[in-house]
Amino acid sequence: MEINLIEEAFKFMALGMGIVFLFLVVMIYALKLQAKLIGKYFPEKKIAPAKSTVKVSDNTAKMAAIVAAVQHHKNLKG
Repeated sequence: MEINLIEEAFKFMALGMGIVFLFLVVMIYALKLQAKLIGKYFPEKKIAPAKSTVKVSDNTAKMAAIVAAVQHHKNLKG
């Protein structure tokens, strides 16, 4: 009775890799199910963005951007 150690090693390797693969597949589906259950029973509350009460015209915004750019340019020179 001769035992081929290489053949036995490949059998154990295939068995181990198969078990790990099956475990990961089961874990992925369990996490997907968990995400669906949490989303169903604990939905996220949507918060409406705060609306600004200050109205700025396009000209005011452009002038502010130009002034900021000129001041930044002057600060770089001196």
